[in-house]
Amino acid sequence: MHWIEALLLGLLQGLTEFLPVSSSGHLTVAQELFHLDTSAADNLLFDVMVHTATVCSTLVILRREIAGLFIGSFANRVWNEEKSYLLKLVLSMIPVFIVGFFFKDTVEALFGSGLLLVGGCLILTAALLAFAYYAKQKEKKNISYGGAFIIGLSQALAVLPGLSRSGTTISTGILLGYKKEEVAKFSFLMVLVPILGEALLRIVDMIKDPTAVGSSIGFMPLAIAFVSAFVSGCFACKFMIDLVRRGKLIYFAAYCVVAGIAVVLYSLCK
Repeated sequence: MHWIEALLLGLLQGLTEFLPVSSSGHLTVAQELFHLDTSAADNLLFDVMVHTATVCSTLVILRREIAGLFIGSFANRVWNEEKSYLLKLVLSMIPVFIVGFFFKDTVEALFGSGLLLVGGCLILTAALLAFAYYAKQKEKKNISYGGAFIIGLSQALAVLPGLSRSGTTISTGILLGYKKEEVAKFSFLMVLVPILGEALLRIVDMIKDPTAVGSSIGFMPLAIAFVSAFVSGCFACKFMIDLVRRGKLIYFAAYCVVAGIAVVLYSLCK
């Protein structure tokens, strides 16, 4: 992978991470267009690296909200709203940890399975966003424990390339009757630990056997991709989260269905 390609892919990840259009699907399409010949494990490693960068950008931009959550949880011994919210976040993470622990090889294979799956999942993302857009709004403010777990199940399904994580989780929360603003906040917070945990496992693998993981990509392109994804992620997080929370999902649905059909046709005709 050339450093310019890594730079562009990192920028793409950072700009698409916070919109319900599937950053992983866009990365897969871009890698195909750039004719990058990498293994499934390398593709997943690159994806984890740039996702980690945008998680770091989330930590920077939402540092006050995150700090308030942890200070409120640990500064008071009694059970309070902050502790309850943290428990809901933990519940939401259980499904994706199960998928990562028991189905790791299957997930890695999916990231190298081609554009047809990506296109189909983009169309599925469009359908979910459309359903959420036209759903009758109940506007429940507080996410329940059961609701948190169901949203977590949708996040586990969103490991499929092309199925937007934010789009799937936000749509699920809206269909469950929760306020868009609350679901958007929950969606961006619930992904922090799983992605950082996956990155840590990858680092451990690289320490144990540096030649086994990501050797065909190289350190410098990965570093450039990380930095570019972090910078563009900070920009996107600051200026685009409010757009997602306002629920303009139908526009993203239209984009995803057009992009999905184009990817499917390209995959069938190439």
